Amino acid sequence: MTGIRTAAAGLTLLLAAACTAPTPPRSQAAGTTDGTVCAPPQSAPGTETPTTVDVIEQAYFCILGNYYSGATLEARSLLIAGFIALTQELNRNGRDVPEATMPALKGDRKADWAAFEAVYRKTTDQVPAGLRDRLAVVTLEAIVAALGDNHASWAHDIERPPDYYDGDGYGLGLQVNVTRSQATHSPATMLPPLFVTTVQGGAAQAAGLRPGDIIESINGSAPYVDGKATPAIGALDLGYPQARPVRLRLLRQSTGRRWNVTLKPGLYQRDLAILQTVQSKLLDDSIAYVRMRGFAPDSANRVLKAITRLRTGRTLTGVVLDLRGNGGGSPTEAARVLSAFVHGKDTHFLCTADGRCSSVRTDDTVELLNLPLVVLTDRGCASACEHFSSAVKDLRLGRLVGTRTAGLMSGPSQAYLLSNNTLLGFPSKHGLGANREEINRIGVAPDHHVPLTAEDAAAGRDPALAQALTLLHK
Repeated sequence: MTGIRTAAAGLTLLLAAACTAPTPPRSQAAGTTDGTVCAPPQSAPGTETPTTVDVIEQAYFCILGNYYSGATLEARSLLIAGFIALTQELNRNGRDVPEATMPALKGDRKADWAAFEAVYRKTTDQVPAGLRDRLAVVTLEAIVAALGDNHASWAHDIERPPDYYDGDGYGLGLQVNVTRSQATHSPATMLPPLFVTTVQGGAAQAAGLRPGDIIESINGSAPYVDGKATPAIGALDLGYPQARPVRLRLLRQSTGRRWNVTLKPGLYQRDLAILQTVQSKLLDDSIAYVRMRGFAPDSANRVLKAITRLRTGRTLTGVVLDLRGNGGGSPTEAARVLSAFVHGKDTHFLCTADGRCSSVRTDDTVELLNLPLVVLTDRGCASACEHFSSAVKDLRLGRLVGTRTAGLMSGPSQAYLLSNNTLLGFPSKHGLGANREEINRIGVAPDHHVPLTAEDAAAGRDPALAQALTLLHK
């Protein structure tokens, strides 16, 4: 969890997916089950307009027509989830409508939608315009959430604060030892204590926080109770436009000091190194260390050029590829980096709901490095990063050091433009590892489990990197 989050992030990721994904079949580009246009965007969407029942209908049929298991999906579950959200929002606003009763659904997708729409319109026609807009939003959000897919999303309400630019960070200015994906998708993997791993700037820096500081309470609530994570941790991940100050109770173990601080989210200038997708340096005079924060377009070429540069004039004895915090990106870029370590292999499989799979192969035009490899992983390594990590392990290309990956490998997300200029994203195929194993919700286990502790963070130690160097020196 970074404490840095912009509402534009979902838009950026979905547009990136649209740019790197192959052109969909004509049936996808032409329309959905009911003939409503549902196509990948060709450029950035225009100004967002209100969400209406027609937009919900478009999204519903877009999912049924294009989601990887859309043909076999129990469509009634989507409509039920949407209606539950609608009635709950009515209740939160102190209202109710006699007609807000779920209609009988019989399993015919078009007929069920017609019944749903009729009740929806009768209900929303009786509430003020502002609440009507909100009801549409929560209904569509719930329909997408009902897929239970970590690569399904709906990007809307895209906003940026005044004077925002790409070099700015926004939030509390700190990172902690759990990730947003853990908090959202797998809270059971979050283990105490909660502590600061990095101070990036902003309020955290101004308040004097340091790596290793333990967070004992958040807004008066403990982050863990009986070893289990609590919702309090979510307050550290504030985004637009609901950002509020956060009260923390901290412990600095080295001195025994306990104190309280209130951090107000805001803009701050981030270290430029954080913005670089690929960073590299030479370790112990013979080991290339490359940190890769994402599999962005052309990142594979930058990784390979960095290793070649470090190799110039010396003999390298190994490569450490640091993928901690790598949230994924392009499977093609992941396959290209893998291709520097092996040729002629399947690195990943993309499958339909009926079990038909196509493979992602190595790019054998990439020159082999012929160097030992150690990959550093953590719970922030997700999606294409897990594609890479699982292939390293399955194909025995090197060793993984650190902690288990995120388990967020449902499949590459394709973006679809809705009529109100919002983006709906979900996978058209499901991802499996090189051995056709399931990785989604499980993650990839490291060969050497080396977690970071609060003591390590406070002392500036990197035990996973130290283990990697030990392995490469053997």
